[in-house]
Amino acid sequence: MPRLLGVDIPSEKKTVYSLQYLYGVGPRVSRELCHKAGIDPQGQARDLQEDELARLAALLDKDYVCEGQLRRQVAQNVSRLKDIGSYRGLRHRRGLPVRGQRTRTNARTRKGPKKTVAGKKGVKDLR
Repeated sequence: MPRLLGVDIPSEKKTVYSLQYLYGVGPRVSRELCHKAGIDPQGQARDLQEDELARLAALLDKDYVCEGQLRRQVAQNVSRLKDIGSYRGLRHRRGLPVRGQRTRTNARTRKGPKKTVAGKKGVKDLR
C-alpha cells in the first residue's frame, strides 16, 4: 500500500479515488493533484513510483491543507467558538446540532441513543 502523509491509501483502486482517502482531499483536489504531478489518474495506486509519491507529498504540503493540519485547524475553530461563548459554541459544547436542525425528533446522531424520561401516567384528572 502506498503511504502519503502518514496514511495508507488503497492500492487496488485508481489513483484519483485512492487519493480521496486523505482527509481534506475530495474529487476535485484529487484530479488537480494528478494533473499537477503528471500522474495518470486512471492508473492503479499500486503502480505509483517512489518519485511520484514524493511529488504528490510535496504538492500536498505546499499547496493544500489536509490531514493532521486540517484536523487541528477545525478543532481550533470549534474551540474558539466555545471560548467566546457564541451560540454555535454552546451547541458544540452541549453536543446538539449546530446548524439549526430540529431536535424535538431526529438529531440522534448528535444526541446519542434515546434516554427515556418518565412522564405522567394516563390517570384521569379527578375533580
